[in-house]
Amino acid sequence: MMKKILAVLLGTVFMTASLYGCNNTTAMGTAPKGQASDKKILRVSESFALQTLDPHLDYQGWYTSIYGVTETLFHMNDQSTVTPLLAESASANGAVWTIRLKEKACFSNGDPVTPDMVIRNLKEAGGINFRFSNFTKYTYAVVDKDTFTIDTGIIYPMLINDLASPELAIADLDHSGDKKTGLVATGPFIVSSFEPGGTTQVVRNEQYWNGKAKLDGAVFYYMPEAGTSFLAIQNGEIDTYTSVTSDAAEQYRKEPETYKLTTIPATRLQFYILNENRMNASLRRAINLTVDSKAIGAYLNGTVSETVGPFGPSASYGKVTKAKPDIKVAKALLEGDGYTINSDGYYEKDGKVLSINLAYYAARSLDTLATLIQEQLKEVGIHAVLTCEEDPDGTYIATGDFDIGLFCMISDKAGDPYYFINCTLADGAPYNCGGFKNEQVQLMIKELETETDTNKRAQLANQVIQTAIDEDAFGYVALFNKITVTRNGVKGVAENNPFDFYFLSADTDMD
Repeated sequence: MMKKILAVLLGTVFMTASLYGCNNTTAMGTAPKGQASDKKILRVSESFALQTLDPHLDYQGWYTSIYGVTETLFHMNDQSTVTPLLAESASANGAVWTIRLKEKACFSNGDPVTPDMVIRNLKEAGGINFRFSNFTKYTYAVVDKDTFTIDTGIIYPMLINDLASPELAIADLDHSGDKKTGLVATGPFIVSSFEPGGTTQVVRNEQYWNGKAKLDGAVFYYMPEAGTSFLAIQNGEIDTYTSVTSDAAEQYRKEPETYKLTTIPATRLQFYILNENRMNASLRRAINLTVDSKAIGAYLNGTVSETVGPFGPSASYGKVTKAKPDIKVAKALLEGDGYTINSDGYYEKDGKVLSINLAYYAARSLDTLATLIQEQLKEVGIHAVLTCEEDPDGTYIATGDFDIGLFCMISDKAGDPYYFINCTLADGAPYNCGGFKNEQVQLMIKELETETDTNKRAQLANQVIQTAIDEDAFGYVALFNKITVTRNGVKGVAENNPFDFYFLSADTDMD
């Protein structure tokens, strides 16, 4: 019954959005202003509206990276591995990193990318973006025309992962003005037209240092409603977009002669915290044996992929296991604790129904997830009371007032497991609010903080997460999918890369 209701609701929302889209696509052209229609111009819809092109502010660098305008020293590949981009190499000696730039790397005006300009960018980004404020505390030195050093003060093996963050894009600070409407950067495309809150057009960077872009340009239209993008691609007014809804995806699957649909697990995780201060080991294990991630993924119709741990299975640090759902074993655990089923189908002991508080907030489909988990727990005989909060960080995460606490966050920030592990499993961490304590895990987290060998880092991360799973401290449910649709003939729009901040590249092409 619930699935039928959800299908009707999704259909209603989809139809409404599609109708709304009729008034938002008629002004779209086949090519950016000033470009001949026979050129290769990719037309894309995006659900965000930029007010500035400054890649160092907030998350603006995500979007200038999507446009193919900005680049970073390092890049995240399809396997979530850091690879050099503007940088040729990086090596660490204790806390001092030596980074060598590629000799041919240059800006769109032909000026070379120099160590001094890179250092200025990193300092500026750290000064205006609090998430990278550590870059204002480092010590920098120019070694030669291609080489510089960063002294982080302490051993910090995640530096090159940070340097792959799109907010640390390298721009020509001497020729970009205030970067709000003009930007000189290193990517395969340059901005030819920018409307704050509206359309952005890019054209090929004829001086791109890493090969000629196959496209002549692209135009990105602001379409906040999912139905608008669906209608636009159906009408032949755009060629591709990401964040495809499940109902639209179903339509595209019916037309393989026109569309290609690519679905991969991305990096945003739905998970829950099990409160060890309020539930014993048997009850926590029973809950984890009841919550069926595969069924949840099927119910959400392709928008998420079930997961075993917090990281994608393709990552070297995503190699963990968990027991499959088993209602029979879950019931045996509860009955071993002295619970018996009452006439309403719920377990009770000493006349008191086994009832738990499931806290959640409504964003990121957690409202739907809460209802699904409630139904699954009911099947085993556990009564779950749903508590919705607007601000989880200021309520149940801060107070620990929950039995099951749902949350959603990006687990794989830049190809390294430390960020998520430290946020959720370290003693005193904000999301270790369910009473998880394990001395061995804390030692491994401390080791992970400074371990420089990537294979050893992956091994440590897998051990830490496996312990959290085995001790039923957390339940990792699903990773949101990155769903990309392209008209047949379009290729190379980073559709197989799990990170949301890539799209155009020099290899992007269309027939």
